[in-house]
Amino acid sequence: MEDPLLPYHRVMRIDEYSRHDAVALAELVARGEVTSAELQELALQAHQQTHAHINAVVEFNEPDQRPVVESGALAGVPMMVKDLFHGQPGQVCGNGSRLSQGWAVSHPSQIYSRAVRGGLVNVGRTTTSEFGIMGTTETIAQGPTRSPWNPEHIAGGSSGGAGAVVGAGVVPVALASDGGGSIRIPASACGTVGLKPSRGRVPWGLRLREPLMGWAVQFAITRSVRDSALLLDLLGGPTPGDPEAVDHHPMSYYNSHQSPPARLRIAWTTDPWSGQGKDPVLHDAVVATVDLLEQLGHEVTAAAPRFDWELFQQATANVWAATNAHTIDGFAAMLGRPVNRDTLEGPTLATVLHGRRVTGEQLLTAMDLEVELTHTMASFFTSFDILVTPTLGAPVPQIGHYDPHSNATLDETLSAWSRWESFLPAFNTTGQPAISLPLHQTPTGLPIGIQLVAATGREDLLLSLAATLESALPWAGRTPPVFAGHM
Repeated sequence: MEDPLLPYHRVMRIDEYSRHDAVALAELVARGEVTSAELQELALQAHQQTHAHINAVVEFNEPDQRPVVESGALAGVPMMVKDLFHGQPGQVCGNGSRLSQGWAVSHPSQIYSRAVRGGLVNVGRTTTSEFGIMGTTETIAQGPTRSPWNPEHIAGGSSGGAGAVVGAGVVPVALASDGGGSIRIPASACGTVGLKPSRGRVPWGLRLREPLMGWAVQFAITRSVRDSALLLDLLGGPTPGDPEAVDHHPMSYYNSHQSPPARLRIAWTTDPWSGQGKDPVLHDAVVATVDLLEQLGHEVTAAAPRFDWELFQQATANVWAATNAHTIDGFAAMLGRPVNRDTLEGPTLATVLHGRRVTGEQLLTAMDLEVELTHTMASFFTSFDILVTPTLGAPVPQIGHYDPHSNATLDETLSAWSRWESFLPAFNTTGQPAISLPLHQTPTGLPIGIQLVAATGREDLLLSLAATLESALPWAGRTPPVFAGHM
């Protein structure tokens, strides 16, 4: 006879595992209903079922390579780490490039250490665009990463692998980073939640300044809003001596996200800042979202901040090129490898060549634009609490839109992507938090991400409103064709 004092233990099916978010899995582990080892085995099975379709995992760790932490709010839950600049010390990190293949991480990044202290178990590395530059993950080094909703379409980038493994049900959480949309693009493409925190909320650590002159931030792609809220509690918080660090919200984000916000002043727009025409399908999705928000009691107004897109894109090109040239040339020197078409994709090499020509005066001009744009946005957000936009300016393109062998200049590449990315990079420059939610779908079944933006430091407001929308327009029961739970 079974002892009633012992926890009930059951065999979890893969379809159950893939539909649970991180919070739910952690609760099962804490109650003794499943073990962390069983969850890790289910993650491996999910990877094996989906990998041929999405190509989102660089390496799945062997059991003896995984950290063992028996405490923490997410103890025992599998996660994956973006294969870009960080991970578990001693393990290879390829940065999506032939140039740095074989390079191993020597020190744990701060976000990785905090994730492990929170109980998450690193089961593998996810694909990234080469050095995290492009908004799609189609590399010469790893091949194309595909959306689990339609493998003919991209998974986005640069955190494309992170978006795809969460969307496909391999893991509920994948660490990611965002320098111009690299969390929000794959979240929209893969039907997941993608929060870009405020600048300094999740520090990079003290060994280097935050990349892209502080425009890039780290966080994660998740299955649910509550996962993002709890993760922000675990991963965020200042580090003494970090010049970019900001204080946490007085109440935990997990607690604050559970309370609906008071009546908010919500602005919305579907007009891309790039000046290209609005997409009618995405326009209708935004209108449906703001109509719902109005029904929920919020004040809704069609309005948007305005700035010079051409000047902004020029500044972005100079910042991205100069900082990436510094990073890539540094890797090449450290590894004794050349910087040429044998080691880099064509657009990446064009970025490095552009960056080597950027002058100090041009970088200072970009910094001046950052100040001006930040002032413009701050003024706008004195009149509004939230801005709602489509995450992307158009449904995600098919595989092959990006050519890693292209001879295009950096300006040409940025122009080609501006239609999709128009709503995203300004908030990296200003340091504001933004979240992409998978609220709608196109007529062909692709997910549509809706972006919510708040003033700097107001992740609490974003998460509270996001949870309200998740409850009103739930996506948990919506699964893509490439999903471990039913393959």
